[in-house]
Amino acid sequence: MNSLLNRFIALWLSFKFRIVEAYLLPLKRKDSLSPKVRPQVDPMISLIIATYNRGGILTERTIPAILEQTYQNFEVLIVGDHCADNTPELMRQKIKDSRVKFLDLPERGKYPIDPSNRWFVQGSIPRNKGLALAQGDWLAWISDDDVLLPNHFESLLRFAQKGNYEFVSASYTFERNGEAILQDASSFSPRIGGMQTWLYRSYLRFFKWNTQSWRKVWNRPCDYDLQDRMVRAGVRMGFLNEVVAHVPAVEGTHSVGFEAVKLLSGQSSKSPSPF
Repeated sequence: MNSLLNRFIALWLSFKFRIVEAYLLPLKRKDSLSPKVRPQVDPMISLIIATYNRGGILTERTIPAILEQTYQNFEVLIVGDHCADNTPELMRQKIKDSRVKFLDLPERGKYPIDPSNRWFVQGSIPRNKGLALAQGDWLAWISDDDVLLPNHFESLLRFAQKGNYEFVSASYTFERNGEAILQDASSFSPRIGGMQTWLYRSYLRFFKWNTQSWRKVWNRPCDYDLQDRMVRAGVRMGFLNEVVAHVPAVEGTHSVGFEAVKLLSGQSSKSPSPF
């Protein structure tokens, strides 16, 4: 019964997204060309980060790397998924840059109980909240433990501007068994880099994170679901063959992503887990 319900919900949402997003895209493009909307050489970038119990990593590693960007016109919106540790206190005590804003949601998002299904969509609720609050002309996303290279914003933005792309992504490295491995998406079709390399126009904010993508039988992670919907709607995309981010191994493991989730699956649901 549950599998039939999941399939029904997934198919209904897929149909809804396909119709609505394909309709909205040309309208938003047209609005962006209005004489009242003047393109900027150095527009603001909004970087949105969902987090849960990662205050130490955020303040000691993630945020310092962001602040070292060669491109400095940005804001950072960090949205806690009702953190149960001292993340709010650490953010107040250690981060003094006014461009970095922290908001902790009053209650945790409703996610599937199964650890694997939960990983597919966790963070989608705080990300949608950040999406609503973002003030930038361009949107970027990373997980709360990702490390941005200093060239991240500038390389992606200039590449997007030069090619008149709406959405760009790039290569990154990730850690497995102590080794940095290159992920350049060269075998992917279409060639799209990981979420930590995305940069796209803010008028695409109507593409919300799908909190129900775990119900699908393919592209179940919410970032895969989102990029697939953008491709189907016809968003103009480009790929920059340059490394702009690094994904360290998840604490307590030797790997990242779903492999790390399986290693952590025996822990409490309140334990830090990869966003």
